[in-house]
Amino acid sequence: MPSSAMEAQSEEKQARNIFSNISPIDHRYSISEEAVYKSLVSWISEEASVAAAVKAEIALVCAHLTVRGKMTDAIKAELKKCASTIDPAQVYTEEEKTHHFIRALVNVLKRKVPKDLAPLVHLGATSVDILDTALSCRMAGVTRTVILPLLKKLELLLCDFAENEAETPQVGRTHGQHAVPITLGFTFAEYVSRLGKSILEIEKRSKELKGKLSGAAGAYNATSLIVKDPMELERIYLNELGLEPSEYSTQLVEPEYLLRLLLEFNTAFGIIANLADDLRNLQRSEIGELHEGFGSDQVGSSTMPQKRNPWNSEHVKSLWKTFMPRVNTFFMDQISEHQRDLTNSASQRFIADYIAGFCLAVSRITGVIKGLGVDRRKLLANLLGSGGGIPGGIMAEPAYILLAETGISDAHEVIRKITLAAENEKTDFAAALAKENALLEKIGGKLTELGLINNPAETLFFFENPQGYCGLAAKKAKALAKKYRTLMGGQ
Repeated sequence: MPSSAMEAQSEEKQARNIFSNISPIDHRYSISEEAVYKSLVSWISEEASVAAAVKAEIALVCAHLTVRGKMTDAIKAELKKCASTIDPAQVYTEEEKTHHFIRALVNVLKRKVPKDLAPLVHLGATSVDILDTALSCRMAGVTRTVILPLLKKLELLLCDFAENEAETPQVGRTHGQHAVPITLGFTFAEYVSRLGKSILEIEKRSKELKGKLSGAAGAYNATSLIVKDPMELERIYLNELGLEPSEYSTQLVEPEYLLRLLLEFNTAFGIIANLADDLRNLQRSEIGELHEGFGSDQVGSSTMPQKRNPWNSEHVKSLWKTFMPRVNTFFMDQISEHQRDLTNSASQRFIADYIAGFCLAVSRITGVIKGLGVDRRKLLANLLGSGGGIPGGIMAEPAYILLAETGISDAHEVIRKITLAAENEKTDFAAALAKENALLEKIGGKLTELGLINNPAETLFFFENPQGYCGLAAKKAKALAKKYRTLMGGQ
């Protein structure tokens, strides 16, 4: 195809109406999450895929020249300049003839580099020496420059929230039922801890990605004909790209390096979806402890003007539902027949979609946390009115524990009957407990002994104010916020 026609084709592709795209990532999310989308283009677009393969081919030429003692800074600069002139459209046009992507890329590159270096292009390599190595480079790059910064930004916001709300009382919930008092900061500290550990694991896994230059079946057949030490050539090649060799390779790099990174992405994705689900539930009308930021022009319902839906939290969970099942494909790509088959060729391309969906979800939940509102009045009201239909019923646990500590073996049953009496009499737990003078005296004595009240006369005050029974919630929230802020590189 003539150069002018090729340029026209390239311009036509670039000018394509985004609303003609098939994937929502390339129209809806490229607009709503523009900054994230643009940051991903440099790593997971088709243009980035071609550029990474070109970079790998140039690294191979440099490795050959290094082994031969002919490598200079000037040559390296010239090769990089040549690489920068390759348009993906040129490679695609060549591929229409070759029906082979790498051979097409090699043909184009050979025409770009100085003639005396052209024989070194792709010398001794098989396609996957370039493709798997280039993929590792892109996955390491997108993780370091896009994914980890996004995750760490979210983590630091969660640390701030957990610390700021460390002492804000909240009723704990198990099985969808009110349990015992905790704090809002403690609730968020769960996600500080879970996501923090996943971020550290992602960071570790991203540094373990490998490349290869071991040939068609992994035994260095071709490079053994070129150099005395094929494994040294491989090390030089990969060092140019910031990678290390796979310990063992067939035609493929061992798939587990990439698999483990992708699985940790999915672990983090699940944690974020769990957080989004909790946020969505805490915004229910009957709970109302939190609320997402809501713009003055924003609409919650097409028919109910008063509605303010937790749509961003729901959106994050919806993205997780869309992309989480892709893990099945990641596992299936782990398997290849003998030294290689081509069954991962199409499926592996969709890793880009997964990473985009993951990053979009992280960005969206970050926005939620940044604008999250807290209704302390509702938090306290829910806490004071909780207890399975018995106001103050969540204080049955400390009553039972304190009574058991006085030596009463069936303390649990004794307190259970008091909760039943409160339910039958339609009164609160503290009032029902107040009728049991002997028990109240024992419990009060224990509270005084523990220093939780000044004297037994304050016993009922303790049970009427559950916000004072939060265990180590505030302490744990502050400690975890401090720990992970430091680990994320924050102050």
